[in-house]
Formats: sequence, C-alpha cells, structure tokens
Amino acid sequence: MIKNRNLPNGTRDEFGPRAAVKETISTQLFSIFKQRGFTKLTTPILEYADVFKPLNLANYRPYQLLDEQGEALVLRPDLTLPVARMMSTTGVELPAKWYYGGDVFRVKKQLSGSYNQVTQAGIELVGYGGIKGELECLTIALAGCQTTGIEEMTLELSDARFVEGVLAALPVPEPTKIALKQALFDKNLTVYNQISKLLADTAFGDFLSEWPWLFGDFDTVMKVVQRLPKIPQIETVIKNLNVIRQFIKRMAPDQKVVLDLSIPSPQTYYTGMAFRGYTQNATDYLFSGGRYDDLLTSFQQIKEPAVGLAFDVDALADRAPLPETPKQTLIYFNQDQWPEAEKVLKETPNSTLCLADSREEANRIAVSNNKQLLDLTKEGE
Repeated sequence: MIKNRNLPNGTRDEFGPRAAVKETISTQLFSIFKQRGFTKLTTPILEYADVFKPLNLANYRPYQLLDEQGEALVLRPDLTLPVARMMSTTGVELPAKWYYGGDVFRVKKQLSGSYNQVTQAGIELVGYGGIKGELECLTIALAGCQTTGIEEMTLELSDARFVEGVLAALPVPEPTKIALKQALFDKNLTVYNQISKLLADTAFGDFLSEWPWLFGDFDTVMKVVQRLPKIPQIETVIKNLNVIRQFIKRMAPDQKVVLDLSIPSPQTYYTGMAFRGYTQNATDYLFSGGRYDDLLTSFQQIKEPAVGLAFDVDALADRAPLPETPKQTLIYFNQDQWPEAEKVLKETPNSTLCLADSREEANRIAVSNNKQLLDLTKEGE
C-alpha cells in the first residue's frame, strides 16, 4: 500500500471549476496568439541544467535529478530559455514568432505563500530588433488582460540599460559603481547616501539624490530623469520609453502606466525594455516580458534579437470569477439503447452519459452530485 499520498510542497491538484477557468483562460490566450500569426512550440518539461545557466535563481531554484549518464537534469523553471535552446539546435529560419503554454517548476522560499508549479502561456519573437517587437508584446498583453476579464491593471515599465548607462557615466572607480548599484537595488539608503555624497558637487548630484525613489507615475519619473546630464545611451532609452507611453495612450487611453528606473531587471539576461502587469493588493504579476537580445549567444556564436511576453495563467485565474455551472443532466440507459442515448446526448445541453448498471445506482449518483437524471429505460415509466 502507498504510504505517502500527500502532494509535494508547493503543488496542487486542480479539478472542477478552477481547472475549467484555467483551461478557458489558456484557450483565450492561445486564440489571440494564433490570430496574430504565432506558431505553437512545445518543449520538454525535462531539460539539461546547463540550459538555465543564464537564469537568475536568487529567489528560487529548480528541481534537479540525474539522467542515466549522471548529467544534471531539471524540471524547467523557465519557458524562454528552452525556446532559445531549440532555436540554436534546429536551424529554424528567422525571424520567427512562437507561442507556448505549459507549467514551470520553481522551488520557492519556504512559507512564501507561492506555489512551486505555475502555468504560463506566452510568446517569443526572435529576429526582430526594432521597437515594433515591444509594441506587439504590449498589444497582446493588453488584449490578453481584457479578454480574460481583468478590469483594472497597472502596466509597469523599466529598462535594463538605464542603470548601467548612468553608472557607466559616473566619474568614480568601478568598485564604487558596483557598490552604488548594490545599495540602490537593496534600497540600503545608508550606504547609498554615503557613496552618492562623493558626487554631490558634480552634474549628477541632483539626480542621484532622487534615484532610489525613481518609480511611480510615468511623467513624474521622467521629470527627474531630465535632471541627468546628456548620456547618449540613456537618450535612446528615454526615447523608446516615450514611444511606448504614447503608443499605450493611443491603444488604451485609460491605462495606468508606471515607470521604475531604480530596480534590477526581472532576469539577468534582459538587455533592454521590460514590462509587467499587476493588480492592486497582489504580489504576483499577471504578465511579464521584455527584450533579451543576447539570449541566443548563450547557445551559439551568432547574436539574434529577441523579445517575449509570458502570462501567469494562475494569477489570471485567481482574479477570474468561478463560472456558475448549470445543473448537469445524467442520461441513464440500457446497453442496447446506446444509439438512442448518443442522440439524446447531442440534443441535450450540458449532459453526460450515466454508465451505471442499475437505476438505483444512477439515482444515487444524481442525488449525491446534484444532477438531473434523464431515464431512457422502461424502468422510469
């Protein structure tokens, strides 16, 4: 007899209304992806651990095991890196548009309240280097939230190049820049203020005094950014962010957009703009994505631009109302009535065949499951 019938920590069985909601959401998202010309891609749940070396595992670690040769395998903790691995090994012609769906497995910190198994649905655009890639991802992000019933969502923008661009321009030694960045990301204001005082009398002093709080309303943050001296790399970032802001205003005039230029990128492999969507009083993001032009170089010599977006299907399902399911009809019949039962099944909405061997058993099933019984046998007369 099996002694341990409990689920591993961080996993759950899903059935009934919850499973139906997740299936509906995935179907809605896939429909958007296909309508916009993306092609389905499925990758294995098991991958070699080396595939995920570019992943930032600070907040979670993968489930690990060994194959028959002793090579380290993991249950995939991410769905973007397997796409990059596939692209590097199959010689697919670029540019390419992929969409995917499936579970990722991440061992979260204990007592974090998060599940270790998360269902995602997303897209990857490989070979598109212009800002049209970001615009396509954001168009799909807005459409996905609207289609799945999200009435109010905040869009958060950031860019991996901003922090690095500012640090590169500061007239201090490299170790000082590294320490300043760490203090900024950790929001360690004591250390941050000690270092920033060294630059108080430079052209960067005014901006540096505000940098730890450089998040919030898009226009308010941009006013602070204008205090920076002209930095060519930063000028490009600012221009692209403003293009995105104007695009969102046209697409969704009432959409709330915030800007955060004081945080690390969601993943270490991000090379440009990043975007995430969330609702108030929730810790998980509805979607996240961004640009990672160096990702394929982890698997091959040739560099290819890429940008992607992933929806958290569980987060969307958590915010969706459970459907009101009408009472189901059980069709009870004798074995020789199967053709007739099939005909009734097709004609009766929300019905299912009852495979019980007696009317008594069929009636018990109907009563215990709050279902209506339709008897096709003479026993019911």
